[in-house]
Formats: sequence, structure tokens, C-alpha cells
Amino acid sequence: MDYISTRGSAPTLNFKQATLTGLAEDGGLYIPQLWPSLSLDEIRKLRNLDYPTLAVEIIHLFTGDCVDKSTLKTLSDRAYGNFHHDAIAPLKQLDSNLFFLELFHGPTLAFKDFALQLLGQLFDHFLQQDNAKCTIIGATSGDTGSAAIEGVRGLSAVELFMLHPKGRVSEVQRRQMTTIADANIHNLAVAGTFDDCQSMVKAMFNDSDFRKKHSLSAVNSINWARIAAQVVYYFWAALSLGAPDRSVSFSVPTGNFGNILAAYIAKKIGLPIDRLIIGSNRNDILTRFFETGSMEQTGVHPTLTPSMDIQISSNFERYLFELFGRDHGELNRCMTQFSQKGRFDIDSTTLKKARLDFTAHRFNDDQINQEIQRVYRSTGEIIDPHSVIGVAAANIEETSTSPIIAVGTAHPAKFPDAVKNAIGFEVPLPDYLGDLLEKEEKMVDVENDVEKVKAIVG
Repeated sequence: MDYISTRGSAPTLNFKQATLTGLAEDGGLYIPQLWPSLSLDEIRKLRNLDYPTLAVEIIHLFTGDCVDKSTLKTLSDRAYGNFHHDAIAPLKQLDSNLFFLELFHGPTLAFKDFALQLLGQLFDHFLQQDNAKCTIIGATSGDTGSAAIEGVRGLSAVELFMLHPKGRVSEVQRRQMTTIADANIHNLAVAGTFDDCQSMVKAMFNDSDFRKKHSLSAVNSINWARIAAQVVYYFWAALSLGAPDRSVSFSVPTGNFGNILAAYIAKKIGLPIDRLIIGSNRNDILTRFFETGSMEQTGVHPTLTPSMDIQISSNFERYLFELFGRDHGELNRCMTQFSQKGRFDIDSTTLKKARLDFTAHRFNDDQINQEIQRVYRSTGEIIDPHSVIGVAAANIEETSTSPIIAVGTAHPAKFPDAVKNAIGFEVPLPDYLGDLLEKEEKMVDVENDVEKVKAIVG
């Protein structure tokens, strides 16, 4: 299994190299040179596997010879052994045709744990193989940071610097990062937005001397291994509802596009999926794209859903590459325009093609608040403001003939203020995080200046 860059001029790498490299040298994102595929009979054979074993079967499609199945099973068992639900990713029924996939029973209460617990194991395995060390630079809008920290804390071969936008994540999200005392973990509170943090990460990767000096690697969803790990839970949920003999649809709250990209990939490799539904908040750049064919930055607005307060959805580049028929030139044209002018446009034929892949809906804070209330009154379920966007988007398309699975991305206790405002009371943190708000924090405030960040990294 070889990996190529969306931009077309970086070296072709294997899975191990792509995992340790993260962002391609030409600024692009790595993607499989050829998509693996599963027949319906092969998918049927995946039924009744437990989650760690299913993860081995799906992820091995992407690893090639870099990791054998036996080793991958060991890594998978370690990654998912500290989740706090026997099913790992339980599926609940909310209505006659609507289901809710709970992806927040990992150590940091967010869906990012599914990829980052495994990614930490892969990093450790590959670095030990090579007797090597690396520096991980990451940016987070809330959940990636804590999940990445939990995945690599204490690893002697990894130094992690995580950037988050100061004052733009919830207190629980921040403390899940800043109360980790391990010496290899460094939190940087940036005076800016998530897009600023992400842009600085890309700038450091694009500085070849700095990149080589520190052996940089990435844990953001620009790292292909993260996307591969996320493909698993789409198979898991669909199999639970009768796939491949019954197709399903997925509704996903989306900011950086990595989560729903994994669903798109599951469909490409053979999983019968009817619809892929995008749920956006006020920062609706993705919804506007599928409405108009224009990808245009309009500024980031703080909302009840900080993890989705994004205007540069970095994983969208991988989808565009597929949408353009893997035309590197067209992809580069659009990415250059977006970088220089904050906008690019696609033609009407391409837009029609994109609309066959995705539908998209937006919700403002008032609508999010009302939906949390509605779901609680009608089902008794308390859903966080991000996840409820997936539920709301699914309800718009309730005429779907296939079951719709709304993806639950975070535990409601991570956003106590928003939940309390909607239903009148907070959801307590699980017992194993009960002392989170009392722990000492460790972080460094930094200006929105990549050179200042570089100086901290060293």
C-alpha cells in the first residue's frame, strides 16, 4: 500500500512513512495511491467481531506490509483497552429510523480517542523499530489536543507540543490538556483562532530545515493513520444494523471534515451507504460549498460548538482530490487560490457530482439549544451541542428509506454551560475525571506568531 500527496510532487511513501511524516513535503496530504476494496461477502464475514478485532481487519487494508495483523491486534487491544464501555462504540435508537453512535467512551470523552489512542501505539511501535525519536506538533479546536496527549503521554521517544486557541475551548477541554504533568507534553495557548493554530502547524512543517531538525510529525487529521482508524466505526455501526444487506446513512457534525471523510472512505471501499449528511454550525463554510460551489472564508465566529469553529477544513483537500478525479493540477489551482484569496469556485458539473456525495445543513446557537431541549424531552437523552447538530441534520432528512446514524462526537459533560443552559442542569463528569477541575494546570501563553512558537519548540 503506497501513499501519494494530493499536491503531486512529494515522494511516494508506505504506511509507516506516511504515519511518521504527517504532512507531505509539498504541503499536500497523503492518500492511498489505490483504494482497497471489500466485497459484500468479505463485509459479511466481519459481522460479530468485537471492536478491536474489527479495527485490525479494516486498518490492515491500509497498512500493507508495514504492520502484520498479529502486531496490529496487540496495538488495537492496547488502544481500546482503556475505554469505559464494553461495546467501545455503543449504538442507541432515538426514533423509528434514527440511531445515535456514542463515540465518547474513551479516556478523554471524545471521538478523537478512537484514532489517537491507536496512533499513539503506532508511533511508539514504529519509533522503537527504528530506535528513533520525533517531535509532534499539533493544533486543536478542543478535542484533538486532549486525545493526542492521552495517546502519547509518557512515551520517551515522543515530544508533543499542542497549540490551542486561548479562551476558545471549554474549560473541561482545556483542563484535559493542561493538567497532564508528563514531561513530554507541552501546551501552548495561542492568542488567535484554531485556524491560526493550524496555519502555524502547517508553516512549521513547510519549513524544511525546522522540520528536519526536530523530526516533526503530526497528530492532526492531516495524518492519514487517523483517518484510517476512524473508518472502523462506520463499519461497526453499519454492521450492527445489518450491513451489507441493509444500507445505512450517516449524519456527522463536521468542522475539519476528517470525521465524515472517514465515512466517505468507508463507502468507497465497499460499505453500502446511502447518504452522507454534513452538519455545520454558524461557521458554515462546508454547507455553503455544497450550496453554491464556492469555498470562501468569512471569519471565525465563537459558538456553543467550539470544536467546529473552523473556516479552513484541512481534510477537505483529500475529498477535493477525489472530486477532481485525482487531478493534481486542478487541486493545486484551488488550494493556491484559497491560500491567496480566501476563496475558490468549482463549475456546475463538479458541484452536481459533489452533491451526489454529500448533503449539508447549518444550525445556529439558538437552534442547537432548542434541539438539545427537544431530544431530552422526547428521548431522555442528554446530547452535547456538537453531537446534537448531527441529530438535527438527520431529522431534516428523515424521509431517508435507510436507517440514519447520527454520530455522537463528545460527552455532554465536556460542555456543561451549554447543556445547563438548554435543560437546566449540568451533566457530571465521569468518576474517573471527577477531580479534573481541581488539578494544577501547565501551559504557556504565546502570541499568534509562528516564530514565537518555533522558539518554544527549540
